[in-house]
Amino acid sequence: MAATPSTRLDPAARLELLRTAASAIECGLGLVEVAPPDPAGLPESLRRARASFVTLTIEGDLRGCCGTLDAARPLALDVWRNAQATAFRDPRFAPMTRTEWLRTDLEISVLSPRELMAVRSEAELLTRLVPRRDGLVLCWRGASATFLPKVWDQLSEPRAFVRHLKLKAGWSADFWSEEIEVWRYDTEQISQSRPAERIGSIDNDQFVPDAP
Repeated sequence: MAATPSTRLDPAARLELLRTAASAIECGLGLVEVAPPDPAGLPESLRRARASFVTLTIEGDLRGCCGTLDAARPLALDVWRNAQATAFRDPRFAPMTRTEWLRTDLEISVLSPRELMAVRSEAELLTRLVPRRDGLVLCWRGASATFLPKVWDQLSEPRAFVRHLKLKAGWSADFWSEEIEVWRYDTEQISQSRPAERIGSIDNDQFVPDAP
């Protein structure tokens, strides 16, 4: 499950993913006209089908997070689509504005393939979880929810991590069923602070803020 030297991205690929995510958002804001990445022109590591999440925060507060759990398209294209979904289609937030974008921190999580965990009880799951490394997916009768490994920063104890994930799925905190499917994964994280450090950022001297 864990990322190996052959699956971890080199610095150039990590930089390209940051550019891709920033360009996708700036395109959605109408600041640039850029097409989604063409896999034919990408290095092999970004052409490979992999899953990703894109997370946006402003001063530490979540501003959007969307992604995929299973590899379905080239990684660069997955990041492009997830960046736009996070900025403009996360149902918890209004679409991002230009003014907000200048204050936004960007993080990309590239997922390893999911690993099915054969656990017979919640107690067994709690003993097998690896805090700060494991992302977790719980599935039951068509409903599912996931926490990225970064959620361990807020929920550092395994019992709290699992209970809050069940609440996210719409179940009670003490719910358990023998039919629950449990999957785990880990991530390679790539982040970039706002906005002077952002690659592909808009030129502040030419920036026109949103109308009040």
